[in-house]
Parts: sequence; structure tokens; C-alpha cells
Amino acid sequence: MADKSLVGDLINFRGLVYAPLNENGVIFLFGKIVDDLNMYIEEIKPGFPDCIARRFVGKGWESIAIEFEYKSSNFKQHSHDPKKCDVIVCWEHDWPECTIEVIELKSEIQNLKNYPIARPGSSDNKAKDIEKDIDKILSRKGAAPDVKRWYKAIFDGLSKVDDSIWAKVGTKYVGWYSPEKSFASITFGKHSIGVDCFSRGEPIKGTRVSNQRFAPRWCWFAVKSDDAVKQAVQILTESYKRIKEAIHVGEPTGYFSGGEPVAPVDSEW
Repeated sequence: MADKSLVGDLINFRGLVYAPLNENGVIFLFGKIVDDLNMYIEEIKPGFPDCIARRFVGKGWESIAIEFEYKSSNFKQHSHDPKKCDVIVCWEHDWPECTIEVIELKSEIQNLKNYPIARPGSSDNKAKDIEKDIDKILSRKGAAPDVKRWYKAIFDGLSKVDDSIWAKVGTKYVGWYSPEKSFASITFGKHSIGVDCFSRGEPIKGTRVSNQRFAPRWCWFAVKSDDAVKQAVQILTESYKRIKEAIHVGEPTGYFSGGEPVAPVDSEW
């Protein structure tokens, strides 16, 4: 019989479902809260100590050497030299006689704001708020009612191709996912919708290259009328097919893959 999975207690903390059962889990969880501890990491390395970080101490950032352990007593069991380490980061502090600082993650996370695992979809990870978040973007842009209607018609058309396609709302744009990766980025104008979509580096009829130098694997088009909605669905359906093919063979799909980043241009096209 195959080995069965063994997990810790349920914590559902910032993307980590279960409590750590080993040192690797401690390292991952520490990375989730390093900002809350007023630290930043300079180096994670093999050997002792595991990590070199800096902690803000009022006048500046002090260098600290950190050793990760599942339990603080493991530090003693491993015969580490306390003179070469400033802080033990562990899940459970079970070594009362310890002579150096201990950060017990089990207790630290009780006092921190949590972001429980939830379905992605909008700025606060609640799918039901997608329409509200899109309305906020449209309002900031002063977009005409037609713009929202076109957006909905295009997304509904794509959903008929694959009902697992989903949307994630940012502060300025909406990303559509295949569902594994983003294949389209939607921006709104007062009387138009701009769409950047994955092309795999080959032309898609009705589009132009997003940026010949910076985004050779993506293309762009605009929707400015009811007549353009049907073509938009056709273009995005092709884009969806191409990203699925690229994912299957391990090709890069990011907007900047193969080029250097360029600042986005916010315009009405």
C-alpha cells in the first residue's frame, strides 16, 4: 500500500493549509511573515546558520543570523554554536533554557492578519465581488455603459468555449486565465476595451503585435462597437488554444518573455 500523507494541524494561514511538521515548513511560513517581523532576507544558504537577514531597529537595519528548526530544542540536538547565531526560528519553542532569541511561529501567527485560502477572482479573493470591482474600474475611467456590456458579452462567449476560464481583477485591468495561466489582459477606456492576448509569437487575424521588442509572444486589439464583439471572441478563443498548447510543451507565456520590461501606456487608443 502506498505511503499515506501526514499533515499537521489545520491553520489555513496565508496559503499554508496545515501546520509545519518539519524545518522546510518552518522556512516557508517564515517567508510568509518576514515583513510582519520587520525583517528582510539577504541570504538563505546551506550550512550553519541557515539565513542571514536584517531587522529594523529604529536607527537602521541590523544584521542577524538565523537558524531554522522545527522545534527550538533541535538546535541543541544538532550541536550548533549559539555564539554564531542570533535567532532561532521554529514552529514550537520547547527549550526554556535557550540562551538566544527564539521566534516561535506557532504563537507569532496568532497575532497577525490572515488571508485564508479562497477562490481567486477579485482584489479581495471573493468571486462574488468581481462585478463590483469591475464597476469600480469602469467608474474611474468614466466608461460608457456599452463598455461593460461588451466586456460581459465577450467573457460569456469565452465561457462557452471552456467554463473553467476565470477572471482576476486588478486595480487597472482584468486578467483572464486558461485556467492555469493568464492569456488575456483587459483594460478599459471611455468608449473602448483594449485587449492584450497571448499569440505564441504567430499573427492572429484582427490583431497587431503588442510591442515588437518587448512582447513578441503577445498581440493586441481593441473593441469599440457591437460588431467587434464576435471577432473578439474568435481572437480570444484562438489565444486560449495557443496558450494551452504552449503550456503543454513548457513554452514561456509571460508578457515579457523574450524581452525587457516596458512601462504600460494608459490611453484611449
